[in-house]
Amino acid sequence: MNQMTTADLVHSETTDGMTTLTLLNGKAHPLSLAMITALHEAVTTASQDDATRVLILHGPGHIFCAGHDLKEISRHRDDDDSGEAFLTRLFEACAAMMQAITNCPKPTIARVEGIATAAGLQIVAACDLAFATDAATFCLPGVRNGGFCTTPAVTVSRAVGRKHLMELLLTGAPKDAAWALRAGLINEVKPASEIAAHVNDLAHAMTAYNLGPIAAGKACTNAHLDMDIASAYDSATEVMVSHFMDPDRIAHEARSRWKAN
Repeated sequence: MNQMTTADLVHSETTDGMTTLTLLNGKAHPLSLAMITALHEAVTTASQDDATRVLILHGPGHIFCAGHDLKEISRHRDDDDSGEAFLTRLFEACAAMMQAITNCPKPTIARVEGIATAAGLQIVAACDLAFATDAATFCLPGVRNGGFCTTPAVTVSRAVGRKHLMELLLTGAPKDAAWALRAGLINEVKPASEIAAHVNDLAHAMTAYNLGPIAAGKACTNAHLDMDIASAYDSATEVMVSHFMDPDRIAHEARSRWKAN
């Protein structure tokens, strides 16, 4: 099987100071380890590129991002350690990638036209701003898969209040764009025909701003939180790995695979 490259997984295009990273990797844009690595590389490149003044993340189509690639995780169940080493590597890489988005010295904007679930919602929450169409939905479905969205909660908790966070985490139910707007996950809901132009117009206006104070101000603002995000991810990653190693979770996966066959 051919190894996918960064260009196969994330398309980067820079125009007039605006860099748009478009998630590829199939219709659902799942966050495989390769996809996480490619997105981290693309975000880092844009962060260091003088031509980039605003960064836009876009998952086109019906699904903005479906979260972690559960099929990839399932394949590692046959490893000698039932996949624990792979899970640790995967979630540590994802935590580093999410922090790269949060800590990007340039303004970051998520453009959401479809489903943002689990780590896909994590991407939306990691961005400074987020705009969605009325067809978008948002979900932390871990409890419905025998687990819990512990690592996505690190970033989502920094975008919404505790009650909204726990509603997402404890019900696993998808929420519409109107709910996401009320909860503070997104800034505005726009018609599908208008969202691209709206995001581009806003981003273009922001390219004229002074990046030095923006970078310093963003870093200072992030430091205001009670726990630094790296420590939060260190804690949450260990717990997230334990979710996937849980015997009942593994049994749930096995039953699902049996039904699929």
